[in-house]
Amino acid sequence: MLQEGRILVGKGENPVYLLPEMANRHGLIAGATGTGKTVTLKVLAEGFSDMGVPVFLADIKGDVSGTALAGTDSEKMQERLKNVGVDPASFKYTGYPCRFWDVFGKGGIPVRATVTDVGPMLLSRLLDLTDAQEGVLNIAFRVADDNGWEIIDLKDLRAMLAWLGEHRADFVNTYGNVSSQSVGGIQRALLSLENDGAADFFGEPSLDIDDWMQPAADGRGTVNILHCVELAQKPLLYATFMLWMLSELYEHLPEIGDGDKPKLVFFFDEAHTLFSDAPKALVDKVVQVVKLIRSKGVGVYFISQNPSDIPDEVLSQLNNRIQHALRAYTPAEQKAVRIAAQSFRANPAFKTEDAIGALGTGVALVSMLDGEGVPTVVEQATICPPSSSMSAMDAAAKAMLVASDTLYGKYKDAVDDRSAYEILEEQNQAAAEAQAQAKAEAQAEKQAAAAAKAAEKAAREEEKALQAQYKAEGRDKYGRSKMEQSLIRASRNTAKSMGRQLTKSITRGLMGNSSKTARNAASQFAGNIVSDLIGGFFK
Repeated sequence: MLQEGRILVGKGENPVYLLPEMANRHGLIAGATGTGKTVTLKVLAEGFSDMGVPVFLADIKGDVSGTALAGTDSEKMQERLKNVGVDPASFKYTGYPCRFWDVFGKGGIPVRATVTDVGPMLLSRLLDLTDAQEGVLNIAFRVADDNGWEIIDLKDLRAMLAWLGEHRADFVNTYGNVSSQSVGGIQRALLSLENDGAADFFGEPSLDIDDWMQPAADGRGTVNILHCVELAQKPLLYATFMLWMLSELYEHLPEIGDGDKPKLVFFFDEAHTLFSDAPKALVDKVVQVVKLIRSKGVGVYFISQNPSDIPDEVLSQLNNRIQHALRAYTPAEQKAVRIAAQSFRANPAFKTEDAIGALGTGVALVSMLDGEGVPTVVEQATICPPSSSMSAMDAAAKAMLVASDTLYGKYKDAVDDRSAYEILEEQNQAAAEAQAQAKAEAQAEKQAAAAAKAAEKAAREEEKALQAQYKAEGRDKYGRSKMEQSLIRASRNTAKSMGRQLTKSITRGLMGNSSKTARNAASQFAGNIVSDLIGGFFK
């Protein structure tokens, strides 16, 4: 709840407030299961909403949905209100403007991002790729960009990598070496991401981050709740989404430095799932984003069972701390308690390490930044109760709220426009059709040549058979009998003689006064030609 513009977190010896101008210095809510972390999260989220700051929180267990409903009064609530110095009669139970989201589209408005939005660098860190594999992934994105091929979803990226592997020789001189081993390694890593359900996350329409910044009609900040019951069971996809979201905000929001209040506040529940077995490159990226995003006016709050669940590089950035009870039965747990205690500014009234193990439900050790940015002395405080319902929202009521949301129609249906996969499929199909056509033409030519050769052979066989028949019948190669041959020879000789004589006569007449020798030679020459021509008709 807000008091004089500050969020009242709880009360010990003194009230403990979270100052809005220090809220973007990030924070931690830690404690064992059942000690009240979720209530603390809701109190802070409600306080930010009341001051007009939009909130995003990951609902791991599905029990934060009750934020949309007004809480109910009870003796226990009244007692707790008195413990924190609030008059129960003046306390207002109210629901908050909530918008539900879900990567899988089951428990809220679908959340999507394109592969290009995530980019090769972030993907490389999430997939823990080698330097060589990261280089190949960068080449794939660059080639796609140079050709105007959008990489929207995983099938686009897979198709792009496969095509790049097949044509790698074409890019060596321009972009560098692309080995089939690197392509195969990336494809295997993508398979793990795909098995986590990433196909539901990568696509269009992609999330417009401004939609999270919309205030409610009454001026309060919208509480954006990501349904993570299923997503939290898929750590690689969960890390992909969370890190993309922070990176997207960092790229999208302008620098504002330290404002009077945050522009947006994130709560990452069960934060250990984000870092469990995370590659170092991923942790480094989280550290980088958490460090830099403060200047964009974004506060990040991690909720986990134990501070040791969070890498030291991230933990050192979390300045507003609320530590619920930790149980220490083993040496490792006792060490964790000591480390948690050492992170607080000591209070001479009690020993922090002893207090952590003795805290009751709803009580926590709290240290916030003061107006100068200095951590306050740790207080043992009773946490304020939330104004909204402690119970989860009924599934049917939640579904109705999601369906009636003004943004539901914008994101509910996935769009699969023409992108790299379709373009490369078209190219592959065109190449296959051209190859099939060339093969068919070659086959037709081969068949035509074979048919011509067969016809030629058949003609020779037929001619050979015919000649054999003529020979057997005593005929010549033209099929003529001996009598026909004799008649033709006689006709040919007669015609040749007559043609020779006629030609000679004509030639001597034409030459006139020429010498007798010249006339005889010319007539002889012409006569021979005519004789040969006539003889050719009588074969």
